Amino acid sequence: MRIVTLTAVLFLLLAGCTGGGGHDDGRITLRFQSLAWQQESVAATKDLVAEWNAAHPDIHVEYVQGSWDSVHDQLLTSFEGGEAPDVIHDASDDLADFAYGGYLADLGDLLPARLRADIPASSWQTVTFGDGTYGVPFLQEPRVLIANAKLLDESGVRIPTVERPWSWAEFRQVTKRLSGPGRYGVAWPLKEPVSASLNLSLSAGGRLFHRGADGKVTVRVEAGDEVVPRTIRDQVGTDRSASPTTLGSGGSDTLPGFFGGKYAMVPLGFSYRQQMAQQAPEGFEWRVLPAPAGADGLTQGVSPQTLSIAADSPHKAAAAAFLDFLLRPANMVRLALGDWMLPTGTAALRSSALRTERDGWAVGTALAGHLRPAPAQSVRGYAEWKDKVATPAFQEYYSGAIGAGELRQRLEKDGNLVLARYQR
Repeated sequence: MRIVTLTAVLFLLLAGCTGGGGHDDGRITLRFQSLAWQQESVAATKDLVAEWNAAHPDIHVEYVQGSWDSVHDQLLTSFEGGEAPDVIHDASDDLADFAYGGYLADLGDLLPARLRADIPASSWQTVTFGDGTYGVPFLQEPRVLIANAKLLDESGVRIPTVERPWSWAEFRQVTKRLSGPGRYGVAWPLKEPVSASLNLSLSAGGRLFHRGADGKVTVRVEAGDEVVPRTIRDQVGTDRSASPTTLGSGGSDTLPGFFGGKYAMVPLGFSYRQQMAQQAPEGFEWRVLPAPAGADGLTQGVSPQTLSIAADSPHKAAAAAFLDFLLRPANMVRLALGDWMLPTGTAALRSSALRTERDGWAVGTALAGHLRPAPAQSVRGYAEWKDKVATPAFQEYYSGAIGAGELRQRLEKDGNLVLARYQR
């Protein structure tokens, strides 16, 4: 029977559980590993944990700080050692191997109907593996263009909107016009080039991963998959409108040059707006623009942040009750504001706090309906394919070391050899 209310969940729990994570007085302790790292998001998360604990003396949540830099290996070690936290914060593109490996609980009969209905089906697809649901997608961010407003206005180019975005071809021409002595029209921070390339390629109809009738996935590069990588390469190597030095940089690395006028635009995740607001020099004006559109419009892939429950947790119903509380619409808004991201919940997305023009919030919420599961969401072996095949191949392609044919061969031939080991 599906548990539909927090009251019903708690009624099932308070029978004096004293196993792992319990106490002799019947109190349950849940370990919640959070990956919140920005000051505002850590504060928002800890405040919600404190509010839960104050209202539920029989179910205590212990906040555990994790790190995005090491979460995959750390979780794998904790799973194999039987020491995994009860509630796990991660990203959907990191869940496939954990879900298929039996480390995560299937949440199908644990989640309340309210939460199921509030989050769109497209978001649930990012945490569905086989017939099970192994996480709750709760925060997401589109990729946007953050532009120097003064340079944009002085150039006389058409300002794109969500209703009328730039095409990829127009974007290339715009970056040429924005370039000049000592300045590039765009800086692509592609230290990790795979997710940016694949997720933005959905706008051009790219898929890259194709699942056959037998359920097996193969890599196949088609016309839609080539649009975005070719645009970036042409900007760098042909037009000289994109900085070659930022190809190996992270997003934060580009900000000093952006603030100094060296780059007119930087494609970044939506959450980077927080750094813009905090670090921009006095008087510097920046603007959030939608990413370019292709044959499939503004569609782009995302890998939402997720909350899962460990399969070995002895208190799954209590953990699900905590998730229900944490992801109530008002609380989801607080988490989104703390992380400068978008909530997945439809009720939270209607909040006026997320629809203001200030800091580009309205652009992000307008893009929410165009977000789709990242192409690699359910691909077993994706992590190895990305690290060993795709990342070096894209890096060499963007730098001009290899051509499109070599990129295609490595993604397909070498990539399929990797994926085949996970699909036998």
